[in-house]
Amino acid sequence: MVPYMMPQLFLNRPISAALYQIALHRIVSECDAVWRAGNFPYTAVCLFDSPTGNGVTKHMNRSLILASIGAAVGAVGATLMPALFGAPAPGASHAAGKAVSAHKLVVGTPAPIKAPAGREIATLAGGCFWAMQTKYESLKGVDRVVAGYAGGSLANPSYEQVVSETTGHAETVQIVFDPRVLSYTDLLRIYFTDIDPTTLDRQGPDTGNSYRSAVFYHSAQQREAAEKVIREVTDRKVYHDPIVTEVVPYKNFYSAEAYHQDYYPSHTSEPYCAFVVAREVKRFHEMNQARLKS
Repeated sequence: MVPYMMPQLFLNRPISAALYQIALHRIVSECDAVWRAGNFPYTAVCLFDSPTGNGVTKHMNRSLILASIGAAVGAVGATLMPALFGAPAPGASHAAGKAVSAHKLVVGTPAPIKAPAGREIATLAGGCFWAMQTKYESLKGVDRVVAGYAGGSLANPSYEQVVSETTGHAETVQIVFDPRVLSYTDLLRIYFTDIDPTTLDRQGPDTGNSYRSAVFYHSAQQREAAEKVIREVTDRKVYHDPIVTEVVPYKNFYSAEAYHQDYYPSHTSEPYCAFVVAREVKRFHEMNQARLKS
C-alpha cells in the first residue's frame, strides 16, 4: 500500500482561537474514526500552528484525513498541505521548525543509572512519553519521571532519529520511586493495566517500533517481578490476546530533549494533548484514584 502522509494544517490568515479549535477537533475526530475502523496504511505526521504562532511537532499516527475535512478547514481560513515527514511545506512559516532547530543543541544525554539511597529505578516503554510522564508523576511514592529513549543502538539519539524507526529506541520513561510506598511489583501492575500489552509496536493511535511496550529490567529481581505480573494478568484473563510486551535487560536510556520534559501540563490545549493525552491521563487517574498524590 502506498504510504499516505497526513496533511499539515497551516493558518493563512488570523482566526479566532475558538474557530481554530473547531477545525482541529474536526480533523482529529475524523482521524480517530478512520483509525478505529482499522484504515491506517502508514504512520503519519501532523504539525500544527496555533493562532498565537506557537507550533508543536508531534507524530500522530492517524493516517487518513477524509476529503470532506478540506471544506471544514478552509471555512476557518486554513489550508491543508502535504507533509514531508515533519518538514513545513515550502514557503510556510512554521514555529515548530524553530523548535526543532533549537532542541538539537540539547540532544539527549545518558540518564543516571544508579538510584538514590532508598530509591529504585524503573525503565518502562508504553507509547507516547508525554502521556506516560504525566501519568506516573501523579503516583504516590514517585519522586521523578524523565522522558527519554531506551533500547536502541544509537548513542544520544534525537527525537527525529527515534521516530524515523531506524535506531531501535522506544519512547520511554525512567521512574525514580520509593519502594516503601510503591513497590516495583505494584508499579508493574499499574503499568500492565494502563497500557495495552497485547499490541505489537503500537499503543492506541501511535504505531511503530518506537511506540512498543517494554520493561527494561535493572536486576534479576525486576525481571522476576515482570514475569510474575505478566502471569497474574494472563491468569486473570484481563486481555483476550496474548501479552507481547518485551521484558529485556536494561542497556541504555537517554533523556529526551528539554522541550519534551513535562510537556503535557503546559500544552493541554494543543491538539494531540487535548484529544489523545488528556483521555489517557483521565483514564489513568480514574483507575488509580487511591494511589494518586493529593
